[in-house]
Amino acid sequence: MADWGPVFVSVVLFILLTPGLLIQIPGKNRMVEFGNFQTSGLSILIHSVLYFALVCIFLLAIGIHMYMDG
Repeated sequence: MADWGPVFVSVVLFILLTPGLLIQIPGKNRMVEFGNFQTSGLSILIHSVLYFALVCIFLLAIGIHMYMDG
C-alpha cells in the first residue's frame, strides 16, 4: 500500500496557492486580489512561504495519510 497523503496535499495546495489563479497576495493594486491571472516576484515569494508552511502543518504536525488499494 502506498501513502498518497503527501502527494494529494501537495497537489491541492499547489493549485490553490498558485499566485494569480485564485488569489494573489500582495496584488498589483490592492493587498489581496482575486483571479487576476498576474503575478510578481514578491507574490511568488509570499505564496511559496505559505505553501511551505501549510505543507509542514498538514504533513508533519497533523500527519495526513491516504492509502489506496491497488
